[in-house]
Amino acid sequence: MNTVASKGTLTGRAAAAMQDVLAGKRSGARSALLFAGPAVVASIAYMDPGNFATNIQAGSQYGYALLWVVLLANLIAMLFQALSARLGIATGRNLAELCREQFPRPAVYAMWAASEVAAMATDLAEFLGGAIALALLFKLPLLVGMAITALVTCAILAVERNGFRPMEIVIGVLVGVIGLCYLAEMFIAPIEWSQVALHAFVPSIPDGGALTVAVAIVGATVMPHAIYLHSGLTQQRAPARDAHARRLLIRFSNREVIAALCVAGLVNMAMVIMASAAFHPNHSGIADIGSAYHTLTPLLGAGAAAIFLVSLICSGISSSVVGTMAGQMIMQGFVGFCIPVWLRRLATMAPAFVVVALGVNATQALVLSQVVLSFALPVPMITLVMFTRRRDIMGEFANTRATNLLAILATVIIVALNLVLLAQTFKSL
Repeated sequence: MNTVASKGTLTGRAAAAMQDVLAGKRSGARSALLFAGPAVVASIAYMDPGNFATNIQAGSQYGYALLWVVLLANLIAMLFQALSARLGIATGRNLAELCREQFPRPAVYAMWAASEVAAMATDLAEFLGGAIALALLFKLPLLVGMAITALVTCAILAVERNGFRPMEIVIGVLVGVIGLCYLAEMFIAPIEWSQVALHAFVPSIPDGGALTVAVAIVGATVMPHAIYLHSGLTQQRAPARDAHARRLLIRFSNREVIAALCVAGLVNMAMVIMASAAFHPNHSGIADIGSAYHTLTPLLGAGAAAIFLVSLICSGISSSVVGTMAGQMIMQGFVGFCIPVWLRRLATMAPAFVVVALGVNATQALVLSQVVLSFALPVPMITLVMFTRRRDIMGEFANTRATNLLAILATVIIVALNLVLLAQTFKSL
């Protein structure tokens, strides 16, 4: 990732202050904030428009019943984002780079191809979501909304030329806006809190359709590109000179992962809760963003509907930026070269324009993109577990036995869900 060495820049001052903390020259609670940023950036992948689509569908069709899936997926995400960050800190390399070093060339190219497909599915959700929200809020044609989303995304990407800190601040502000929007929605929607408490912890799958939605929720929550990205965001952000400094960095990283993904998890649960309170059971047919917006207005008021769209715009734009950053890192790590940001932006958003041109239901495309992501997800999960358990790669920072067991169990759950969905899909053909 781009860094700025000059101490006169925001990034330069932050980097210098982080080195002072690692050297023992600074301490205190405020020092921890210097290291905040990577998990905040990665967390936007867990609040992207794909989450909006799947969570609206889950809440409207099945009420609060699938809240436990959101909670489980978020806990899995915490574990793997923490492992990804640890990999970058301990080795100074990102996950894609290690894959290129450790695997045969044909396997590397296959993994890269799968990652690029996942990147396109990710960008389909992110790009379409922001465009749909802009089109609905400002009464614009969808293609105009898509063009605006593309321009704003490229403008934010240009901020990274000034170093990592300005970009982290921009993404952090957008995350904050999304969180505040859903906090406001919680005060507006008529929520049954007893049902929320029950279904957040008691697993249930009402029918076969709920299983498809559950897998889509997992695909929308635990993101392949976020696992790759987090290791890259931490690998050289605050270079550690010794094992003590690496231990401090991992400690700060773990705290940030918990805080950032708690916020992301609460936002996702709030999406399901809002959709359940507003649409289930009287409007259980609501399964797309446009219908949700138009139905929210008479049910909860124009303010609630507008807040919903503002959060979706922030989500679409910020996650599209992060997705492009991840795509560049994945390509450079796997095959050793990168392309201009504008060209990557053009290539990954092309499927969204194709979807609109063909007249495909945009929100249904969002949900299906999350199912595609859930099939791509085992690749980075399995490789991350393989690398972080090896002492020849991680040294003293290799996983403990308990961490290995949890990571393997989480990977088995994801793979099992995908196999069940695959069987269900072939059965319906």
